[in-house]
Amino acid sequence: MNAGKKQIHLGAHFPGVNNTTVWSDPAAGSQTDFASFAHFAHFAQNAERGLMDFVFLAEGLRLREHRGRIHDLDVVGRPDTFTVLNALAAVTTRIGLAGTINTTFNEPYELAAQFASLDHLSGGRAAWNMVTSSDAFTGENFRRGGFLPREQRYERAAEVVAVTRAFWDSRGSEVVHRGAHFDVRGGFPLPPGPQGHPVLIQAGDSAQGRDFAAATADAIFTLHGTLEAGQAFYADVKARLPQYGRSAADLTVLPGVTFVVGDTDADAAEQAARIRREQVSPQTAIAFLEQVWGRDLGEYDPDGPLPDVDPDVDNIDITRGRVRHARDPRAVAQEWREFAAAHGGLSIREVVIEKTGRQSFVGAARTVAAQMDEFVQADACDGFILVPHLTPGGLDRFVDEVVPELQDRGSYRAAYTGPTLRHHMGLRHPHAPLSRKESA
Repeated sequence: MNAGKKQIHLGAHFPGVNNTTVWSDPAAGSQTDFASFAHFAHFAQNAERGLMDFVFLAEGLRLREHRGRIHDLDVVGRPDTFTVLNALAAVTTRIGLAGTINTTFNEPYELAAQFASLDHLSGGRAAWNMVTSSDAFTGENFRRGGFLPREQRYERAAEVVAVTRAFWDSRGSEVVHRGAHFDVRGGFPLPPGPQGHPVLIQAGDSAQGRDFAAATADAIFTLHGTLEAGQAFYADVKARLPQYGRSAADLTVLPGVTFVVGDTDADAAEQAARIRREQVSPQTAIAFLEQVWGRDLGEYDPDGPLPDVDPDVDNIDITRGRVRHARDPRAVAQEWREFAAAHGGLSIREVVIEKTGRQSFVGAARTVAAQMDEFVQADACDGFILVPHLTPGGLDRFVDEVVPELQDRGSYRAAYTGPTLRHHMGLRHPHAPLSRKESA
């Protein structure tokens, strides 16, 4: 490694059932057929071959509904996160194993036991992506139901994490907690894990989410599409850390990104355009539009212009099981109209393709490596969570071609330097004090 260069951290997101995947591609595999674990294993082992920090599973608690029917993208579910991660621990040796588990619905003791067990079984490779939910539709699966106002969601999340940590750190002593959401008096049967306790990841971009990450998380999963937006987010969230007694090195900023690697830059651009059209079919474009407009727009031509009717801001249930746009739908609609007009009168499908895509790195391997390196060296992030469009082989070409280019640039490891995920991410032990340099 080049000691003078900031090192890039990479995670890999196993694509769930969503609009980033291309299930129609012949190379795409199922998550639920008899061979599905082989797909998870291939993906994780390839990420490990690429010396990535961790693989990352999303959460899918209920099939989404759109206009009263199961959403087209949810024709299958996904296996239980802990079952998959524990199985992956047996077929990998170094890669971190991260799972998204909701703080709104789950109990601290269960979370502590499940993640501590994974951490022990994997030799210190467990990570928890902590998310909150205001989704009462999904919450109907749980005893408490799903709805909590935003401020209570983060209040409960902070308490869940505090009690879970108390169990991890109890070392056989009694855990006593009495708060707004939990009244706990008990003990924990497991000793501290190999890395102190699992790595904590947070996904959320609101002011409350940023504060929650600054107070509790080891990494934050974010979405920022430009270098400038990434730099602004990075500076903001890092500046929040000192008030919680933490340093900039205690929080790793990892935006989720897509990528397309081609033989040449032109070849990659052609592939990327094809992939986006496959990801946003005509019916998917209308479904996206209906989420913004809050209306049945089935009569509109996806290759025609955006509707001239205004969004129905009161119809928040057109899609259930998925958060609707947090911004004012009327503002989003106006922004999309202006975007369509400024680009020569784009169609509904063309607008959706352009406005719903993640930040992408597109080009030959050397180009992609240079783009990624630029973001990290410019403090727009500390690395990336890769979101491939194919399962299970979506990482293959990246590992074969982009990783060596990053290594040649001196900004990516040539080997793992330790056994645990905290080693991979350069994180201190959760009970280690700040160094003099960090606390200065």
